[in-house]
Amino acid sequence: MDVAFRQAVAEARRHGKLYFAGLLAEDHILQAFGRARWVWQGWLYTPAITVWVFLAQCLSPDHSCRDAVAQLLAWLVANGRRACSAVTGAYCLARDRLPEQACSQLARDTGRQVDDDAPSSWRWLGRRVLDVDGSTLIMADTEANQAEYPQPANQTRGCGFPIARIVVVFSLAVGTVLDAALGKYEGKLTGENSLFRTLRDVLREGDVVLADRYFSGWFDLALLLQRGVDSVVRKHQLRTTDFRTGWRLGGNDHVVCWPKPPRPYWMSAEQYAALPDFLTVREVRVLVEQKGFRTREVMVVTTLLDPERYSATEIAKLYRRRWQAELNLRSLKIVLQMDHLRCKTPHRVRNEFFMHLVAYNLIRKVMALAAAKAGVEPWTVSFKGALQTLGRMLPLLLTEVSVDAWCDALLEAIAAHVVGDRPDRFEPRLKKRRPKQYKHLRHPRAYYKYLAT
Repeated sequence: MDVAFRQAVAEARRHGKLYFAGLLAEDHILQAFGRARWVWQGWLYTPAITVWVFLAQCLSPDHSCRDAVAQLLAWLVANGRRACSAVTGAYCLARDRLPEQACSQLARDTGRQVDDDAPSSWRWLGRRVLDVDGSTLIMADTEANQAEYPQPANQTRGCGFPIARIVVVFSLAVGTVLDAALGKYEGKLTGENSLFRTLRDVLREGDVVLADRYFSGWFDLALLLQRGVDSVVRKHQLRTTDFRTGWRLGGNDHVVCWPKPPRPYWMSAEQYAALPDFLTVREVRVLVEQKGFRTREVMVVTTLLDPERYSATEIAKLYRRRWQAELNLRSLKIVLQMDHLRCKTPHRVRNEFFMHLVAYNLIRKVMALAAAKAGVEPWTVSFKGALQTLGRMLPLLLTEVSVDAWCDALLEAIAAHVVGDRPDRFEPRLKKRRPKQYKHLRHPRAYYKYLAT
């Protein structure tokens, strides 16, 4: 991986490409765009330049289009080329022309490439683990966004934001996004498990899905097992557990059979008939003795039935790593500011979402390179530290520094930012800083402006 990375950076610098060309080559972008690449013929904002500037916008603390165009202008001038207009209209129009399929394909390709190149020592017992989790995000309050992603029904019109539900499939080994789905927040087939069913193409035979209790339904586990994919999930709170029944493997470990429930409305009769009458699962009780944890006991359900190869201790350790999905979502939503998307139409919102995933995967790619070079695991490296280091190092490619010196300094600096290991740290769930005492918006802003006149 290290050699290919250095070659890509050297190639991008040789041809005077934008900063991110070393992380995402123009050939990969054009391959994702297919025939749609000809829409930009004769434009300054070619598919590659549009994507690179979009990436710079996603990774910048200032998410404005003005700042993104200013970065392009500065790069053009530094390379002795004619400066582009500082007005953002052409860039916004180029972003609008981006096909959603191309943006989503770039997100999948960048994530899966890093995961495929991961060494076997980063796998869990030699198997690829998919860490699945869901969340929500809001977007600009426009009529178009409200029509496709309406705000919650209990909020007054004009006092809330359009909201979307997302489900993201992470690689547990390297933390990249392998696939993702975005949909409405409320309504039929908008839950996290429903969105995950649309992402089944990411699954490979022999994978292990790691998820919380939202994905622990009978049909969720059975459909995965039908494809040769095992599951490790938290048991739903409405299911009872009696370790006196079933085939006992230990004091807090046994195998039981769950009968098939009635056919759900979203499943066809053919699909229902193809599933077995009983699902054999293993239930493991995990006792949490560490201070600061709210949960004292976790019931884990898995289709990994072999107690010799998959001990209860290993399953407990694996489920505890499910928390990495929460940390990855925090990196996306807080560090990359994806919690509030700024585009004003649904098409642009979806492109903005997928380009954030591409930017995130590129950072994870560099983190994996740094971890491999330093001989550590990538989940021990700080994502924010990698982002800050890369942001300062990329402009140096315009100077006379050698590619090897630049790569060595970048990877060593990123590997030096280690996530704090504080297993016994716990804090009260209370805030010290007080927010400003502004009243909440109860009516549309026009109502308050009318009262002020």
